[in-house]
Amino acid sequence: MQKFILLSFFFIYSYAINPIMLPLKGVKVEHTYSNGEKEKYIIERQSYKECLNLAVNVETFQSENLASSSVHEKCKKTFITTKGTIQPLFLHKDVKTFAELEVLDFIENKSNKNPKKYILVDSRTKDWFDKGTIPSAVNIPYDELTFDEDFELEYERAYELLGVKIVDKNKYDFSKAKTALFFCNGSWCAQSPRAIKTLIKIGFPKEKILWYRGGVASWVGVSLPLTKQMK
Repeated sequence: MQKFILLSFFFIYSYAINPIMLPLKGVKVEHTYSNGEKEKYIIERQSYKECLNLAVNVETFQSENLASSSVHEKCKKTFITTKGTIQPLFLHKDVKTFAELEVLDFIENKSNKNPKKYILVDSRTKDWFDKGTIPSAVNIPYDELTFDEDFELEYERAYELLGVKIVDKNKYDFSKAKTALFFCNGSWCAQSPRAIKTLIKIGFPKEKILWYRGGVASWVGVSLPLTKQMK
């Protein structure tokens, strides 16, 4: 009995401290769509019975299109590979670059638990966000971080969501700025890099800027879920 209790404790403790377990454990979130509707999601690695017995070998994983034509459609994704500009691994020496496990850990232990201090930001424009995003992400389009008199309300909303007070033109109060993790479509996408560069330029604390370089493409590439398309 004592051995069982110890094993159970070890299992629970491993879940609590090791981000590598999060895709299996699942991260519970509530997502708010751009129309204000809310929906609960569990972010976990999606698995289908058709994919359980795939052999990890050259024939299966490295044909002309990487995934063999014999692999069930549920077990693979199709990506466009010829657009965009490939981004560097680091945007700035003081801005940390994240991968999937770090994103899950951020959602589980930061933005979920303390949304007043942490925020997951989808930097893409609204049409991309409404099509599908990482559950619990907040949409702050990259272009709304730059003042435009025709879109002043959007500009004010963007900085309010980031915890930044607009004092005057080109003057900001960052004393309550949130730690923000930005992403966009993928390693070829320039929308989150543009958002980050805009914030650095105006003086947003660099230590509070995080970047998920892989974005949506890398997220779905390891079978993690997106939100449903908003109707």
